[in-house]
Amino acid sequence: MCEIDSDIAAVLELVERTDSRKDQRKMIGIAGPPGSGKSTLAEQIVARLNARKPGQAALVPMDGFHLDNEALDRAGLRPIKGAPQTFDAHGFVAKVAELRARGITKNFPLFDRNADRTLRDAGTVGSEATIIVVEGNYLLLQQPPWAELRNLLDATVLLKPSFEILEERLIDRWVSHGLSAEEAFQKAHGNDLRNARHVLENSMPADLTLTPVHRQPV
Repeated sequence: MCEIDSDIAAVLELVERTDSRKDQRKMIGIAGPPGSGKSTLAEQIVARLNARKPGQAALVPMDGFHLDNEALDRAGLRPIKGAPQTFDAHGFVAKVAELRARGITKNFPLFDRNADRTLRDAGTVGSEATIIVVEGNYLLLQQPPWAELRNLLDATVLLKPSFEILEERLIDRWVSHGLSAEEAFQKAHGNDLRNARHVLENSMPADLTLTPVHRQPV
C-alpha cells in the first residue's frame, strides 16, 4: 500500500470510529503546514466517503477566509499573505460552528488562486451532508481565536512532514508554477516555510498524526 493510500485508510478509520454529537454533523479537521498534502488528503477523504454514500460528506477549506487584498493593503499585511493574521479567523470559527447543525444548507466562501481573491458564498454544504471535512493550516493553533476550533471538531488529523520534506515540496511547487530554481527557493523560504514552522511549533496535538516522507506533488 502506498503512502497516500495508507493515510487515507487511517483517516477513514478515524472518521468511522468518531461519534457525532446529538443532532449535529460529524466534524473532521485536517490540519498541516503549507506543502504537507492536507488539501489533497481532504479531497480524497470526501471523495471516498461520497463514493460510499453520495452527498454524505462536504469539504470546507480554510482558504476561503483569506482577507481581501484591499484589507491586507490597508493593514500593511499583503507581503505576508497566508500568515495567520491575514485570515478572518473569527469568521472562520463562526462558520465552522454554524455548519455543525444537521439538515441545513449553508454557503461558505472559497478562494480563487488564479484570481487571488475570495469568492463569497461560492461553496455550499447541502442539507443531506452528515460529515464535514474542514482543512487548513491553522486548525490546531493554540492561539485565540484559532484555538476555539478544537472544541468544534469531533476528530482532528495533523500532517507533520519533516521540515526538509516541506522545503523540497514547496520548491517543487513553485518551479511547477514557472519560477526558476532560485526564484522558487526564495519564494519557499519566504512566507511558506515561516508559516510551516509556525504550524509545526504551535499546533495542539491531534487525534491522528501522519508523517508523510515522500516528495510527492502536493
